[in-house]
Amino acid sequence: MYITYRIISQMKIFIVHAHPEEKSFNAALTRHATNVLEASGNEVVISDLYAMKFDPVSDRRNFTFQQDSNYFKQQLEEKYATENDGFSADIKAEMEKLFWCDVLIFQFPLWWFGLPAILKGWVDRVFASGKIYGGGKWYDNGIFKEKKAMLSLTTGGKLPMYTEIGINGDIRSILYPINHGILHFVGFDVLPQFVVFGASQINDERRQAYLEEYAERLLNINDTHPIIYPVLADFDADFQLKS
Repeated sequence: MYITYRIISQMKIFIVHAHPEEKSFNAALTRHATNVLEASGNEVVISDLYAMKFDPVSDRRNFTFQQDSNYFKQQLEEKYATENDGFSADIKAEMEKLFWCDVLIFQFPLWWFGLPAILKGWVDRVFASGKIYGGGKWYDNGIFKEKKAMLSLTTGGKLPMYTEIGINGDIRSILYPINHGILHFVGFDVLPQFVVFGASQINDERRQAYLEEYAERLLNINDTHPIIYPVLADFDADFQLKS
């Protein structure tokens, strides 16, 4: 089947790819996304965390110097590094990609109902206080307000397992801590996730169909409505929803 790529408004897309196998379907999704988006006149930058051997451990190595060498408190050191250009080179490089992009995509396999450790570690190190959030900059007033983000992922189980009555629970609830607690927390408009269910159990025909569906999702990013979350004004002084 041939796909006709239509020209859409040029975007800058940053894909954070987290799968150790180059022949995996996650890798196929990232390659396909790159081809589709670039063919449509967009710019794509990829951080392939395993290929980069990205260090997911967050500690003093995040910084070129510290404010307090006797007691490590990460948020305080992040704020100090923000004010004094003190982030390590690997973290600075990832931050620059975040500020550059219009759209952030996490590509990953769902492991233990969450992000692979290397991707969670990327978030722990890169989403730094002072630089990425803080000072009243969160949720709909976040640093990345007016940017978009989306999860693209694979699961081991089939779709019925990830429904409200499925044994694993609703996929939307499983992904809420990532969509809301990570991406929306720093201001992104979070688009509905793209999920390949039971990736290792489907045939080549279904894999090709998923690739085509993903291409359509990517080509319609600008027309896709984000997930609706309450805004800051909906909460009282104790951060409880107003009645």
